[in-house]
Amino acid sequence: MTAVTRFRAPWGWSGRRIRRDTVAIPILLIAATAAAGPPPTVDADTRAWWDITAQLSNDAMEGRDTGSAAYDRAAKLVAGKYQTAGLQPLGEDGGWFQPVPMNEVTVERADVSVGGSTLKFLFDFSVTPTGAMPARLDAPIAYRGYCSASTLGEVHGKVVVCHGTHRAGLPSAAERVTAVKAGGAIGLITIYDPGFTVEPPRWPFAYARDVRLADTKPDADALVRLTLNADALGAVVGPGYDPASLISRGSAGEPLPNFDAAEPLHAAFVLKRRDIVSSNVIGLLPGTDARLADQAIVLSAHLDGYGYGTPVRGDGIYNGTLDDAAYVALLIRLAQRRHGSGYRRPLVFVAFTGEEKGLLGSEWFARHPTRPLSRIAADINLDQLRPIFPLELLTVHALDDTTLGDDVRAVAAGMGIAVQPDPEPERNLLRRADQWNFLKAGVPATAFVFGYRPGSASERVYREWYRTGYHRPQDDLDQPVDWKAAADFNRFFYALVARVADEDAAPAWKPGSALAPQGHEP
Repeated sequence: MTAVTRFRAPWGWSGRRIRRDTVAIPILLIAATAAAGPPPTVDADTRAWWDITAQLSNDAMEGRDTGSAAYDRAAKLVAGKYQTAGLQPLGEDGGWFQPVPMNEVTVERADVSVGGSTLKFLFDFSVTPTGAMPARLDAPIAYRGYCSASTLGEVHGKVVVCHGTHRAGLPSAAERVTAVKAGGAIGLITIYDPGFTVEPPRWPFAYARDVRLADTKPDADALVRLTLNADALGAVVGPGYDPASLISRGSAGEPLPNFDAAEPLHAAFVLKRRDIVSSNVIGLLPGTDARLADQAIVLSAHLDGYGYGTPVRGDGIYNGTLDDAAYVALLIRLAQRRHGSGYRRPLVFVAFTGEEKGLLGSEWFARHPTRPLSRIAADINLDQLRPIFPLELLTVHALDDTTLGDDVRAVAAGMGIAVQPDPEPERNLLRRADQWNFLKAGVPATAFVFGYRPGSASERVYREWYRTGYHRPQDDLDQPVDWKAAADFNRFFYALVARVADEDAAPAWKPGSALAPQGHEP
C-alpha cells in the first residue's frame, strides 16, 4: 500500500508530500513522530495535554472529517481515554457514543464558464449545494451591487451578482437571498469580500458540501448559490467594467452600479448524495453532593475537523489541531487530573461531531439529550481558542448574560487576565460554535477567544493565523504555539470548572439578557 511522509517548514508553509511505495507506517509511530512537541521547559501537565492533542490530530487521523472512518477512530480513542480517566459512559444504550444521523450533498465537480473564460472550481468559486439544485444552469448575469430589494431591478430568470458585505446598513446575507428570490432570480453569486479584514477571504475552499441532520426537512431550495473569489469578478462581468474598482468600492460600502453582463453563465454540476452517521462521545463524572445532582455542568469541544480537502502548498490533510483537537484533549486532561474524583456537581464531558458542518452534533444533543436538559445547569464550551500569543486578554461569549460571566471575571482576575465582551460582533462568533445550541435551548453557556489590543503584535499574529491557518492544512502540530499562553488558559479552565462545579448557586441567567429565552430570565 502507499504511505505518505510529510516534510514541514515553519507555520504558514507546508512542503510537498513525498509518496513512496512501502508498508504502512504504524499509526503509533506516526503519533510519536508527527510533532516536534513542546520544549523541555514546558510543565508536565501541558506536555501531557499536547501529547493527547498529537494523538488526535496527527496525519493518521486524517483530519477527522464528520462521517469518516478516521473520525470513528478518533471517537474510539476519546472514549478509551474517558474510560481510563474514570468517567462513566453517558451515550446511548449504556455506551460512550450518541450516533447522529445526517444527510450529505457534495459537489464532486462544477464546471462554470462565462464567454471565453472558464472559472476554476474551489479556487475561483465554490458552490453551496442543496438537494434540489439543478444539474445545469444557463442564464444571463445581472450585477446588482449590494442587492438591496429596493434597488434590485429586473432579475427574473437571471443569475445575480452581489457583494458579500458585512457592513451595517447594507443588506445582510439573508436579506440578499430574500431579495433575489423574490425577484425571480435562479442563481446568486456572492463576492467573498476582501474588505472584510477581520476575517479575510481564504482560497481555495477545502470542498463544497452541505450536511444536515437526517430528521430535518429536506432542502427544497433550487436557487443555485456560488461564492466568488474577488479576483475572478472580471471574468464574470466581462469587458467594459473595472472589476478592481467595483471590488474596492464594494468593500468600502460606496455606491455601486446595476448592469447586465454581456455574456451568460453556463454551469454544470455533478452531485453526490449519501447518508452518514457520526457520533458524539459523552462521559459523566458524577458529583459528590446529592443536593446538586440535577445541576450538571457540560464541558464541550468538537472532535470533527475538515478531513481531506483541496491541497494548500502540497498539503491536503486539514488536521484541525487547534480547531479543535487541542480542546477535546483539554477535556480529557481535566478528566485525567480528577481521575474519578468528582466535584459537587456532576460534569458531562462531550466531544461533539459535525460542528464544522453547522453545529450538528450539539444541535442533535440539545434535541435528543442523553441527560435531560432540565438536569443540565450550564455549558462551558472550548472552541475558537488560539494559544499563539500571550494570554493577557480573554474575549468571553455571553459575558454579561449569565452568572458564568461573573465566575469568569473572578478566575481571570486572580490570574491577571483581563476580560471583554466580543469586540467584533459582525463576525457572529457567538453563533458559530457549539455553545450556541445550549443558549438557544435556554441553558446558560459561555466560550472564549484569545483577545488582543488593537494594533498590537498579538493582533497581527491572530490576523495572520486566520489568513493562513484557519480551516487550512497549516493548522497542524508543527505550527508555532505560545506554550505559556497555552498553559495559562488550561489553568484558567481548570480553575473555572472547579469554581462553577463547586459553588453553592447554580449558573443562572441575568436580568435583561437578550439571549435569555422567555421563562428563563430571573
